[in-house]
Amino acid sequence: MKLIVGLGNPGLIYAGSRHNIGFTVVKSLAHFLKVVLKKDGSVLAIVGKTNYGGHNLVLALPQAFMNLSGIAVKALLKKFKVSLQDLLVVCDDLDLDLGRVKIRPHGSSGGQRGLVSVIEQLGTQNFNRLRVGIGRPKNPEDAARYVLRGFLRKEREIAEKAKEDAVDCCLSWLENGIIRSMDSFNTRSRNE
Repeated sequence: MKLIVGLGNPGLIYAGSRHNIGFTVVKSLAHFLKVVLKKDGSVLAIVGKTNYGGHNLVLALPQAFMNLSGIAVKALLKKFKVSLQDLLVVCDDLDLDLGRVKIRPHGSSGGQRGLVSVIEQLGTQNFNRLRVGIGRPKNPEDAARYVLRGFLRKEREIAEKAKEDAVDCCLSWLENGIIRSMDSFNTRSRNE
């Protein structure tokens, strides 16, 4: 069983924000795989199941706020009996240029509040994560507001391409594993 979790904030007010790129990627992946996502109160998430490439797959969007995402991730792992090596968490990253994607098998939270929560709840940093670059604001004090805003018109094409790359990276992770996915996606520039 494989589990791909997109991090974001629930509610229409946050839809389309930079911070919700994890939700956007997993929703696009669900659309591509024709997976219906439904609310599952037992794991505080919207969940869909399918089979892809011979793997049973669960897609999930936690419905707790970003800084409580780990509660849902822990519940999902338990309910669907998923090992940590079969978990992929998709989230935004302020420290990656807009349009870049980077997949890793472990690492720190980098200050991303959803990852902080997941690490705290799981008690480890050893799980796969796919970071989608949203860039940093020019004024560092503006970061909290910046992540909750949508992409500017001039950024939308790059953000759309990043979403498509992230979906492809999720599929690569399912088909080829983490190492080959790192080789394929971590070296790409946003202009390719």
